[in-house]
Amino acid sequence: MSKIKTLHLDEVIEKHSQDMTGKVVAITGTTSGTGFVCAREVAKKGAKVILLNRKSTRAENSLKQLQEAVPNGDFDWVACDLQNFESVRNAAKEIEAKYDKVDVLVNNAGVMALKDYATGDGYDVQMQTNVISHFLLTKDLFPLLKKSEQGRVINHSSMARLGPPLEAQYFEAKGGDLGGDGTEEENNSFRGPRWMRYHQTKLANAAFTYGLKHKLEEAEVSNVISLLAHPGLALTQLQVTTAKDGGMDGGSDFMSQAQTAEDGATGIIRAAMDPEAKSGNFYGPTAGWKGFPDLLTPEDYLSDDHNTKINWVGCENAVGKFTI
Repeated sequence: MSKIKTLHLDEVIEKHSQDMTGKVVAITGTTSGTGFVCAREVAKKGAKVILLNRKSTRAENSLKQLQEAVPNGDFDWVACDLQNFESVRNAAKEIEAKYDKVDVLVNNAGVMALKDYATGDGYDVQMQTNVISHFLLTKDLFPLLKKSEQGRVINHSSMARLGPPLEAQYFEAKGGDLGGDGTEEENNSFRGPRWMRYHQTKLANAAFTYGLKHKLEEAEVSNVISLLAHPGLALTQLQVTTAKDGGMDGGSDFMSQAQTAEDGATGIIRAAMDPEAKSGNFYGPTAGWKGFPDLLTPEDYLSDDHNTKINWVGCENAVGKFTI
């Protein structure tokens, strides 16, 4: 496979970003891929960047790489394991102790098509990592977001949002009892229970965005906006991890259609920095798999009452009430 070129990042930075000096940006999952690129680019624009990753050699190495890439960058690594609710709560407390506001929260981290197993908290590993822990983090950081002139909450969905509606069972403490691991044939053709669980998380990310937008409007909170992005198909560590876990064929030529992690990150970068952003905006490639992160029209069911309620109630049942 020939080396893929980055096509859109420079244009997004040139036309759809702003000076971020004095702004505090918190990003989950910055050890590689889209989160790493987003952290690098907002730091270049002057933001103070909080890196939310669990303790690991990868986290240490990525911090060094970011500091080398942006020598004048202001980075703060806060330990946050999205597969452990107590870790997420502790991360929010640490941020609250250090900062008087958060301007941008990028709920970026995610896992894809992993085996059917429970976290220590009892929830499906995909749902807890991708959705419930981000809900908890947003809930606990919301008082700091409200102190921003314009707080932004950005959720990262994907093309996998497309499909059947949310089901309450996926939000319950039923990890390890949600369909099993699927057959090799199912996994290699992106079907079966692993991929259904992944779909549920990516639809939930979208439903959270529009559920939060509605709650903000109801509460007449106008200085926090809720945004959505998707990366298209981007070359990141996500596929490597999935293939290692048996969720897809690591040798398939599917990824030859991908764009770079830099271009995959442009949706969340635009959501984080576009001065024209409005609550509910959805950024991603129009063509679906790759392309410039345009302003998209969200599918109606991303914001319908069923999906937003299933997501909100399911997350609150897991981690407590989210008061706007």
